[in-house]
Amino acid sequence: MSNRLVHASSPYLTQHADNPVDWWPWEPAAFEEARRRDVPVFLSVGYSSCHWCHVMAHESFEDELTAAYMNEHFVNIKVDREERPDVDAVYMEAVQAATGQGGWPMSVFMTADGEPFYFGTYFPPEPRHGMASFMQVLKGVRTAWAGRREEVAEVAQKITRDLADRRLGAGTSELPTGESQGNALLQLSRDYDPASGWFGGGDTRFPPSMTVEFLLRHHARTGSEGAREMAEGACEAMARCSLFDQVGGGFHRYVLRARPNGTLVPHFEKMLYDNALLCRVYAHLWRATGSELARRVALETADFMVRELRTAEGGFASALDADSEDPLTGEHVEGAYYAWTPARLREVLGEDDGALAAAYFGVTEEGTFEHGASVLQLPQDGPAVDAERIAGIRERLLAARAERPAPGRDDKVVAAWNGLAIAALAECGAYFERPDLVERATEAADLLVRVHFDAAAGRAPRLSRTSKDGHVGANAGVLEDYGDVAEGFLALAAVTGEGVWLEFAGFLLDLVLDRFTAEDGSLYDTAHDAEKLIRRPQDPTDTAAPSGWTAAAGALLSYAAHTGSQAHRTAAERALGVVQALGPRVPRFIGHGLSVAEALLDGPREVAVVGHPEDPARAALHRAALLGTAPGAVVAVGLPQPAEGGEGEFPLLVERTLVRDLPAAYVCRHFVCARPTTDPVELAEQLGAVRP
Repeated sequence: MSNRLVHASSPYLTQHADNPVDWWPWEPAAFEEARRRDVPVFLSVGYSSCHWCHVMAHESFEDELTAAYMNEHFVNIKVDREERPDVDAVYMEAVQAATGQGGWPMSVFMTADGEPFYFGTYFPPEPRHGMASFMQVLKGVRTAWAGRREEVAEVAQKITRDLADRRLGAGTSELPTGESQGNALLQLSRDYDPASGWFGGGDTRFPPSMTVEFLLRHHARTGSEGAREMAEGACEAMARCSLFDQVGGGFHRYVLRARPNGTLVPHFEKMLYDNALLCRVYAHLWRATGSELARRVALETADFMVRELRTAEGGFASALDADSEDPLTGEHVEGAYYAWTPARLREVLGEDDGALAAAYFGVTEEGTFEHGASVLQLPQDGPAVDAERIAGIRERLLAARAERPAPGRDDKVVAAWNGLAIAALAECGAYFERPDLVERATEAADLLVRVHFDAAAGRAPRLSRTSKDGHVGANAGVLEDYGDVAEGFLALAAVTGEGVWLEFAGFLLDLVLDRFTAEDGSLYDTAHDAEKLIRRPQDPTDTAAPSGWTAAAGALLSYAAHTGSQAHRTAAERALGVVQALGPRVPRFIGHGLSVAEALLDGPREVAVVGHPEDPARAALHRAALLGTAPGAVVAVGLPQPAEGGEGEFPLLVERTLVRDLPAAYVCRHFVCARPTTDPVELAEQLGAVRP
């Protein structure tokens, strides 16, 4: 028998549709039911590729006795954090405030008014390592609800009041300065270990994609060699260790330092947002340095996204699971799809290439992972090998791996993460002369416009957060959706010269100004007419992806540079006050904001390239413009637009004409324009590019 989740649009929710737990989706009827029955609400939040979410589901939610107790004494709500980041953010803030830590699965007990009073994450089926069992927790909450209701209500109301009072505001009216950006760089240098290439201590290491983007932009603007060295060191460390899939490309979610050997072992889920961000970072590293490693990683990551995450409708799926079936044991275990032994390498490659692959990728008889298996990496002391031979070995290993049971895929299309992927694929396609990647970016953008835009008559226009199988989900987009999709459209406009993407970005950003912006210039994560929660979420700091606050600020700044809109420029500047406040203190948690601040300090520069689309001279100028490293530079390309011709698709092209009948490029910054040039090398110099 199925529960109410059987018709959900989220793959994570439908995974729980056959649980004996009588799950409800997040909806008003669930809270009405709790009020009618006079029982507390149990909220469980997770996502489809979360390993411990699956563990707790198997141990507790699939257990008949546990489910019977939950059904009798609670109304149980299951939420996909990727569909409802607003619900997740509000209650995760409460969990972190109460326990000092957070994570998924998130377990929250609350009243029928949505007021939380007890929190946790994963609970085991029996007491373990000082943790109470899930059943002990359930019974404890039930006892408190039945016998100490006034105390429970008082705790719930106090927590709710405390959350409601946490209004951030813009923090400061001051804009980021060169000094504050330098102080952020200094703080990062104290956090950076040049021997390992990682930031921060501890055994868990997440990819610092937004921090590296800031370092690259800071180097481009100031020439700081320290910033460049940290960016290169971090990218080499990620590309060499098991965080990067050495066979199929793309990045896992994070790595853990195993004890006692110190080997970095990945948590094997692959997220679209990680791979989109890192694909773009490595492309930008190649743009700045010409690194062949950066080029290879960027392209292999782009190809991974297209090969394994692209949906039939042209969008990109959210994630691949960490777990899959081990073909030898039949068990569903983490990392089975990715691990190798020397014997398995020899079986696929033969004796000579098998031995070479084991040495090259660090595969040992003892193993670096579990049960004598190893996860591939590129040790610094590995053998020097012909690149073509290694490429052939990779292809054969990828083909052999494809015969293994594949990890599950969460097929829902999240607007924000597709925006990140559009930007990455469009730029990779342009940089590396891969028009197929630009086509994939355009198809994803088309899907967002066709399916996720909702401008129905009689209702305020909005962007929907998710779709699946070409059908839009019920949940409204949050600020990160608007900011990241606008950023993706702006990148696509720069690469393709199709001004319609600039227009769509402007439509989204006008909604940001109208529906997400507070009077003091700070930004909320939800629209003013969104579902009312116990607190309207608002957070400028990055998590695994850019915060909606700074993503929107970056898109607003770029759109203002394209159009000259003072309203959008002012909104971007007001939102960036928080970077001045937080950047020098916690730079790793506001890396995207620091990157946007670099663009603000540099202008950003405005580049207009005019000429006939079939003229190779225009193509050369356009390529030089896209390869310019000036932080956040915006690029418009099209036919000449004399003043009497009126406005075209790109306002930057108005009054831009050929020079001596040749295609030309115009670069402006801070209301001052350089002389137009017909020379790609001169244009590259105007844009601070290391390479033409």
